[in-house]
Amino acid sequence: MECQGEKKTFRLVRKFQNSFFLSYYPPRSIAMANVFRSLVILPLLFVASYAQFWLRPDAYEFFNKKKILGPHELFNNPFGDAQDYLRKKIDNDFGTQPLPKSANPSHPSFFGLPNEPKGSWELVSVNSGVSAMHAILLPKVDKVLMYDATIWKKSEIRLPAGHCRLLNKTTGEKDCFCHSVLFDIATTAITPLQLHTDTWCSSGGLSIDGNLVGTGGFQGGAKTVRYLETCKGCNWREFPTALADRRWYSTQAELPDGGFIVVGGRDAFSYEYIPREGRSNAKSYFFDFLKKTSDKDENNLYPFVHLSTDGNLFIFANDRAVLLNPKSNKVVRELPALPGGHRNYPATGMSVLLPIKLHSKNNRVIPAEVLVCGGSGHRDAYTQASKDIFYTALEDCGRIRITDKKPAWKREVMPSPRVMGDMMILPTGDVLLLNGAQRGCSGWGFAREPNFGPAIYHPKAKLGNRFRELKASTIPRMYHSSSVVLPDGKILVAGSNTNNGYVYNAMFPTELRVEKFLPPYLDPSVIGRRPVIIADKAPNQIGYNNLFKLYIKSKALKVEKKDIQVTMYAPAFTTHGVSMNQRLLDLGLEDVITENAFLGIHAITAVSPPSGRVAPPGYYMLFVVHQGVPSVSSWVQIK
Repeated sequence: MECQGEKKTFRLVRKFQNSFFLSYYPPRSIAMANVFRSLVILPLLFVASYAQFWLRPDAYEFFNKKKILGPHELFNNPFGDAQDYLRKKIDNDFGTQPLPKSANPSHPSFFGLPNEPKGSWELVSVNSGVSAMHAILLPKVDKVLMYDATIWKKSEIRLPAGHCRLLNKTTGEKDCFCHSVLFDIATTAITPLQLHTDTWCSSGGLSIDGNLVGTGGFQGGAKTVRYLETCKGCNWREFPTALADRRWYSTQAELPDGGFIVVGGRDAFSYEYIPREGRSNAKSYFFDFLKKTSDKDENNLYPFVHLSTDGNLFIFANDRAVLLNPKSNKVVRELPALPGGHRNYPATGMSVLLPIKLHSKNNRVIPAEVLVCGGSGHRDAYTQASKDIFYTALEDCGRIRITDKKPAWKREVMPSPRVMGDMMILPTGDVLLLNGAQRGCSGWGFAREPNFGPAIYHPKAKLGNRFRELKASTIPRMYHSSSVVLPDGKILVAGSNTNNGYVYNAMFPTELRVEKFLPPYLDPSVIGRRPVIIADKAPNQIGYNNLFKLYIKSKALKVEKKDIQVTMYAPAFTTHGVSMNQRLLDLGLEDVITENAFLGIHAITAVSPPSGRVAPPGYYMLFVVHQGVPSVSSWVQIK
């Protein structure tokens, strides 16, 4: 039930909207005005005595009724019962349909050997300051940038004294809370940064110089391009009119020349290229593929975008994919549909470009494979979740070699269903799946049954032996959680906020704790194999298609070429189950020579990637892997 105050507030807002839009838009544009009306209402509701309304247990009903965030953004009860799905019969809850026999070995093994390491967890911080909706590791400073949204005007860290965001010039209302931080991975210290535009559900990546370039968000942030350098004392630079279209739930991908493309977003069936700092795009490129893959529940938001080794962009939305040539702006190939269900937000599966294997002399065509896992088998999972019906998530994966003449999906089964998970490439070339839920989909209270257990995927293993279940966490990482691969090979895990604001007494409370997951290669039983890169003999910068040397120390009596990998990892920008620009290159080796057996020093000669199509210019973590155990990385820039 609405109270009289709420009715009065809503009437005043509606009155303002009608007068504003009727005066601003001509009569023939009233339809457009109705679309944008919902984008103005929320800031007006979140003022003065109304600011804390979202903390009320019944607020979600009001938000749904009045379409506070527009026709598609729905809410469920954050104070509901996490076990409610166990007490009701859910019709048509089929999850993953039976796979062909070729994709489902008779005895798939998910458990490994009895004494095989399963990894471990460390709790490293109880307060990240902000809930990490977005996260990325910044080069040179070894700090993780975390940020959420400005709309709630709340976090658990304030801006330095005297630094506040002015919200209303007339009333003088200010927001003095911080919404983005730098998290020191060594000390856990947090440095507050000041945002002015709303980064809610935005995208990002690293420039050639290792600085953050972010795009989109909500309301005034939707057309914004943001820049953050890694220098001491640097803060955000924001350009709110840089983009042509509103980019809310869009994906940003790096190009072979180090530039960026931004694809999709809510009501944005288009893409565009990020202009130079301070400039604005006059128009975008219409992308019919996004219109065709949209449906009632919008299961094509946050599309998966990977730069292929031939320079084309693999773009996956809903259950289909194309290859787009960013030079000609033409679709050069339509790929087969991936059977089984829907994979993008809000169905929210996961995807990676699998590690790219290079050689000292590469063929003209360098193979590129994409893995897509999880999601929902139900087109209407989002709509049904708003009605307390939480379908079992998908537990299958599709794998496709996108550089083949006739690409085809090959499907396999994960150890458990997963939606809203993260998929991170480890320095060894294996893939870690973690976070998310086993039921429902992305959204405000729209998922149940947290998936606490990570799984590791070995791309080179035989079908049926590729997955292993690992040690579970105890912290639910649901909607708005994130993961980051660190230089020491650990995985930082943070965030999870399925609530409309910072709410700590909810079914799944707003999460500020930060963990690190230690993969099996950091187990005490194997850590002795770990090599050490000699820092002053490691390259800081390399060019394309060149030989370069690096030196390691090892406790092993003998280090052989067959036991060594040199890998380069491009840090991912993770949000909403999408790991943008994540990339791992397994470099070709010329030789491995023992320089000093007594001191355990060995020289490795490797061949750098051949071009920006294979490795876009920028900063990478350079690892040496010995018998499956990676070193601590050093930073290297390729350009």
